[in-house]
Amino acid sequence: MLTTAHSPLAEALTGSVVLPGDPGWDDARSAFNLLLDQHPAAVAFPADAQDVAAAVAYAGQAGLRVAPQATAHNQGPLGGLENTLLLNVGALRELRVDPGAQRVRVGAGVKWDRVAPRLSAHGLAGLHGSSPDVGIAGYSLGGGMGWLARKYGLQTNAVTALELVTADGELVRADAEHHPDLFWALRGGNFGVVTAIEFAVHPVDELYAGAMFFPLERSSEVLHTWSALLPTLPDELMSWASLMHFPPIPDVPAFARGRSFAVVMAAHLGSEAEARALLRPLRDLGPARDTFATVPPVVLGDLAMDPLDPVPFHLTHELLDRLPPETIDDLMAKVGPGSGRGETVTILQFRHMGGALAREARGAGARATLPGEVCVLALGAVFDEAADIAVRHALADIEAAVAPRAVGRYPNFVEVPTDASAFFEPAAWQRLREVKARYDPDDLFAGNHHVPPAARPDGG
Repeated sequence: MLTTAHSPLAEALTGSVVLPGDPGWDDARSAFNLLLDQHPAAVAFPADAQDVAAAVAYAGQAGLRVAPQATAHNQGPLGGLENTLLLNVGALRELRVDPGAQRVRVGAGVKWDRVAPRLSAHGLAGLHGSSPDVGIAGYSLGGGMGWLARKYGLQTNAVTALELVTADGELVRADAEHHPDLFWALRGGNFGVVTAIEFAVHPVDELYAGAMFFPLERSSEVLHTWSALLPTLPDELMSWASLMHFPPIPDVPAFARGRSFAVVMAAHLGSEAEARALLRPLRDLGPARDTFATVPPVVLGDLAMDPLDPVPFHLTHELLDRLPPETIDDLMAKVGPGSGRGETVTILQFRHMGGALAREARGAGARATLPGEVCVLALGAVFDEAADIAVRHALADIEAAVAPRAVGRYPNFVEVPTDASAFFEPAAWQRLREVKARYDPDDLFAGNHHVPPAARPDGG
């Protein structure tokens, strides 16, 4: 019955359509977070932008909502996807790099792992995040906070143009001159199905980057030293401090496999001598392993050692105005070494923010800045019911410990349905809703974080 009901969609596309009960259905609807069990009405795999337009038109006629997807990261906020066409744009893999203009154009299905090496070969770097496996379009629409963010800000504000299919099935280009209101709104929200994205990159021949690994039992000492160092660091240096429990799998470097460490990672846009002076208090602690070196920017893709394969996990995060000693002590008592929590929290990570992340750039989009000086993120892998309960409790304890310092949240790290108005100032939120009412008045698109259209003057 489902196949018959959606046969016009299959006939309209060059790409494929997968329905409940079809071979490959579970793979088609799966997300990077393996705990998600979403059940869309169908999953379409458009081959090109024209296919995307046909799928959007079909969904509107069939009374379905549309949820775009590329790499299936951050899919939790979409909810269960009932009565929704999941539109997987992974086949849109156009890639053009213009080294002279320092510009890149990619299709909506392209991941950073295809772009970063090509840029690095030309002495350039994009504002990618911690994992090369993440799709560029979704990462950019939600903000994009990576290794060069304190110097250059969010990736979303490096975007120079977007091409997308709107609710009426039209393929449009949005940039500073064409649909400027839509261009502003897209850099922080979802108002159609993006098919291509263009963005600026930066000249970076090399930088000083790496990680210092300390025995886990020294976590408190490392975090106190790192936190005290933050006010002295220039925008050219981005650093993260993490407590990490590495699984015994081949993807993990051999020395870390099955072991746990307190790790400080950093990337510095400057000389080795400058960076060594800035990081000296941490190096004076005597790391068990120190991988810092002058490297090409492509190395940043693997610096965080993020998993590349889907994982079942729970995640929480907060943006903090600062990370004072008493907060560190509270966190260590709850989930640190000696707390009795063992490896319940797979990663407890702190990212230094501020710098360009706090300054609104000229021509910025809706997601212009992020508040706070430190982002705390905690992730727990879940492989059985006991772990599920333990991880939930541990994450709740972390949230309670940092709550007095919390000043906001970052959309790309929110993994559950939530009230998206909390991500924006009231004036920006109202403007987003007005743009939604112009371009998607019937609320066809189910973006990761829902922006409802503003009410019409007639009350509709």
